[in-house]
Amino acid sequence: MSAFAPGTVWLVGAGPGDPDLLTRKAERLLTRAEVVFHDALVGAAVLDLIPASTQRISVGKRSGRHSKDQKSIDQLIVEAALAGKRVVRLKGGDPSIFGRSAEELSACYRSGVPVEICPGITTASAASASLKASLTLRGFARKLVFVTAHVQQGQPLDLDWGSLADPQATLAVYMGKAAAPIVSRNLIRNGLPASTPVALIENVSLPEEQVIRSRLDMLPILAKSTLGNGPAIILIGEAVSERNGGQMNQPKTETVCSEAKR
Repeated sequence: MSAFAPGTVWLVGAGPGDPDLLTRKAERLLTRAEVVFHDALVGAAVLDLIPASTQRISVGKRSGRHSKDQKSIDQLIVEAALAGKRVVRLKGGDPSIFGRSAEELSACYRSGVPVEICPGITTASAASASLKASLTLRGFARKLVFVTAHVQQGQPLDLDWGSLADPQATLAVYMGKAAAPIVSRNLIRNGLPASTPVALIENVSLPEEQVIRSRLDMLPILAKSTLGNGPAIILIGEAVSERNGGQMNQPKTETVCSEAKR
């Protein structure tokens, strides 16, 4: 592991929430940090690994409840490093997958602050493990696509739906709960069969994890009626079908919905 010198910033992936899925490197960095800026989506059990003597600052952003804008977060990180602190910026999942790491890296570069990245397990990988399914599958899923459905307030979800509606792909939609109707409608309009298997996984890897399996045309109903307030990911494609994922032991909570409502 690179030395964690004073005045250095590490962007650290906290994984999906289960502290057992944190990398050994990430845990070592947390024990050596003097200040940790963490997201709202970082699991409580992961935060418990931070020593009591370490300054812990929440800069979390949740839909509709932004405590800090990105520029302010960048500034806080840089100021702490310039003050000679060992700084960890702790992010849910992997810092480089929808984690705004590019902005924080740029802020450090501009200020001459040494910065490194410690990767984490991304939510899609943890979700596929919960499903006991492979995100890629010979003959069914030759491509894996990650997209985010999070957009700034008032902005449309502008994605290349024609490219995403690929029956030979697995599509992982991060932060897609609110956008489920848009995702379903546009994929079907662009040729993906309404019967395409989908899985919604809320609170991935945590004790309260909930798994809902269904089909693409039921996605809007299920996202609205069956999920709670936790973060959720949507996996779409033949690879997440029960018949392709093997016969599973039941995940923590699983619901299977196979017929559209009339």
